[in-house]
Amino acid sequence: MNGTRQRADGLSLAALLFGALCVLAAFGATVLVRRALVHLGVYAGAWEIPLIGTIVVSAILLWPSLRAMSLSRKAQRFQAAGDVVHARIDTAAAKDSAVLTFGWGTFLLIAMGTVCFILMNDASVGSTFFFLPLMLQKWPLVLKAFWNNVFIFVIAEILVLVWGLIVAILRLLPGAAGLPIRALAIIYCDVFRGLPAIVTLYLVGFGLPLSGLPALIITPIAGLFVDPAAAAEYAKIPLTWYCILALTLTYGAYVAEVYRSGIESIHWSQVAAARSLGLSYLQTMRYVVVPQAVRRIGAPLLNDFIGLQKDTALVQVIGVVDAFNQSRIIASNAFNLSAVTIVAILFVLITIPQARFVDKLIERDNARIRAGG
Repeated sequence: MNGTRQRADGLSLAALLFGALCVLAAFGATVLVRRALVHLGVYAGAWEIPLIGTIVVSAILLWPSLRAMSLSRKAQRFQAAGDVVHARIDTAAAKDSAVLTFGWGTFLLIAMGTVCFILMNDASVGSTFFFLPLMLQKWPLVLKAFWNNVFIFVIAEILVLVWGLIVAILRLLPGAAGLPIRALAIIYCDVFRGLPAIVTLYLVGFGLPLSGLPALIITPIAGLFVDPAAAAEYAKIPLTWYCILALTLTYGAYVAEVYRSGIESIHWSQVAAARSLGLSYLQTMRYVVVPQAVRRIGAPLLNDFIGLQKDTALVQVIGVVDAFNQSRIIASNAFNLSAVTIVAILFVLITIPQARFVDKLIERDNARIRAGG
């Protein structure tokens, strides 16, 4: 017990010193921020309220460390009196208070460090990435291009859901007759999981138009046009659909494996029972296995779709004017990256709600497992 008390004393003292460090860091950060605001010409008396508030908040961190030291001394007195139970309780409470200082202090230091990084060197970093006049002027243009990203990932996600399930079922076909189909599904998954998405986009986006394949597909309707140039223009498939095809092929391989893991997690006895009732393999998959498997793979599927949404920024490699490509054009003209920051904000805004939804799904599944089904 004496060793535990000594560790609590040391932790409490370290928490007190860490809290004092946070106060000093907050004071230094306010000086740097005030200097940067003066340099930008936006400093006013109203800025003093958040600056002083930062110092006050950091000073509040001293309270849990002081409480930790008090509880540690109290535990020492209980130990001297032979009251081991209360000594252990106060020692645990002292450690909790000390850790509270470390946790919130670390959060405060990172937040202040981020603000200082943005405003350092007379706010040159902030003006490079967060130049508000440029952001306010260009965000409608970037947002308009961002709808191209939205269209691509919405259509691709729908196709990936269907295509991935088809590949997963084909990969699990039973019997010797299904062996060649299983082999093709395995080859497809191995190839497209091995290829980087940007390589697939490049090959599909540039290779298929160069091959003239779209012209073969639309050739029967070319006779509707008197002007051959108009017929050729009509037969041209938009680059957006090549992007959707490439992303569907890439993420279809990943999602197929997610489906397969969910299907194989269903106990074999359910498949045997369904087959014994006269259901075919496809009927068993449709009515018995797949509905249960989808419930188990909801979170992994959403994680893949979040990755798909972010990878729509890669479509600029074949010349599609999406949000990232539009922001690059603006950045090259303005010699400033604030337009790219707009793209980052847009992707984060659509990703965070989905990430929280995935967390809720995982919590619900864990709660169901703990409850026994």
